[in-house]
Amino acid sequence: MPLDRRMLDELGIGSVEELFSDIPEEVRTDGIPLPPGKSEMEVVRYMQELLSANLTAESAPCFLGGGVYHHFIPSAVGTIVSRSELATSYTPYQAEISQGMLQSLFEYQSYIAELTAMDAVNSSNYDWATALGEAATMCHRILPKRTFLVPEAMCWDKRSVLGNYVSGAALNVVGYCYDPFTGGLDLDDLRSKMTPDVCGIYAEVPNLFGVIDPQVPKLKQEFPDVPLVVGVNPLSLALVRPPGEYGADIVIGEGQPLGLPMNVGGPSLGLFACRMEHVRKMPGRLIGMTRDREGRRAFCMTLQTREQHIRRSKATSNICTNEALLAVAVSVYLGIVGGKGLRAIARLNMRNAAELMERVDELEGFDSPVFEGAHFNEFVVRTPVRPAKLNRLLLRRGIIGGLPLQRHVPRMEDHMLLTATEATSAQAMDRLLAALREVAQ
Repeated sequence: MPLDRRMLDELGIGSVEELFSDIPEEVRTDGIPLPPGKSEMEVVRYMQELLSANLTAESAPCFLGGGVYHHFIPSAVGTIVSRSELATSYTPYQAEISQGMLQSLFEYQSYIAELTAMDAVNSSNYDWATALGEAATMCHRILPKRTFLVPEAMCWDKRSVLGNYVSGAALNVVGYCYDPFTGGLDLDDLRSKMTPDVCGIYAEVPNLFGVIDPQVPKLKQEFPDVPLVVGVNPLSLALVRPPGEYGADIVIGEGQPLGLPMNVGGPSLGLFACRMEHVRKMPGRLIGMTRDREGRRAFCMTLQTREQHIRRSKATSNICTNEALLAVAVSVYLGIVGGKGLRAIARLNMRNAAELMERVDELEGFDSPVFEGAHFNEFVVRTPVRPAKLNRLLLRRGIIGGLPLQRHVPRMEDHMLLTATEATSAQAMDRLLAALREVAQ
């Protein structure tokens, strides 16, 4: 008896049609029109043809930033994280059995703690946006008020995720203005928004405009009783004063610049650090170093404030998936480049961005940079052509342009964010400038 007939008999069903009788007629199909089958060689050839149509940061000059950046990644990073014991590892539920994974996460936490000058780091959040959402709800746990202040000039994606996060906690997200000359925060406007109902302040260094805002280190002195959350590009911390040194309560950011590929925007790695006094209100997992009963160094899950563990309904968060492989990649990257290497890479980012903004400003019709002050690896340009149209024209010339800012800051209709990293060559800049000169005519 055929296997399908035996299965139907076992179920007490007369036909395949009867098996699917519960599916409404209006959603049924007559089948999926699949093409004839191909051999493995034919499939590989076909996929290569599809992939060759892509324009990538490896095959074309790329000036797109705004959160995910094209950086050089040493080949050793990919080699190490491709090892099966790392690539196949998942969140350790019997954590202490996985001593190697716990050690790698402990080292990751140690690196990020040193970079941010903070006491405790978790392992970890999905990305910068989810880290921001977790930071907002953590501020509410620290100071049970209902208003969370954020920059008006902030990535739309972060704002969207933040809104989803705080809706359940009934928090209000209120934006404060930026200074139209410096691009930094408007301290007077922030003061005006500082009501008794504020549970936390969020600021970024560098901010959306790439500006290293000198006002942010003053915020804790200005508002000592309100939790301060600082978002960072971790690569910039090789040159810029870390938030832990000027009183930040929580530090968040995106780990992608530290050895992670762009990957069409993900997966990425959300950094999250806090002061020790707030550690029991921090979401996620903390790995600690201890001794086993024989006195040998060992690692353990020190804190896991999740709903699946002993906290249950009192959990700080239900965030589950630990971006363990990406955390390992960051640790490998930082271990390879070291402190001197990281500073050298950060300097190249600043130098290349400074060179590019000067050269763009020399072009007729372009204003660069729009804001005064120091920039890290990106800057705002006022363009004579609408940024969306400009990017289409650049793509035709094999160049990946910058980030149009109107979606993020609606009144910036003719503004674009251009990015330069250590991976931006002089030849790439030359191609961009020649293309901009041509399309602006």
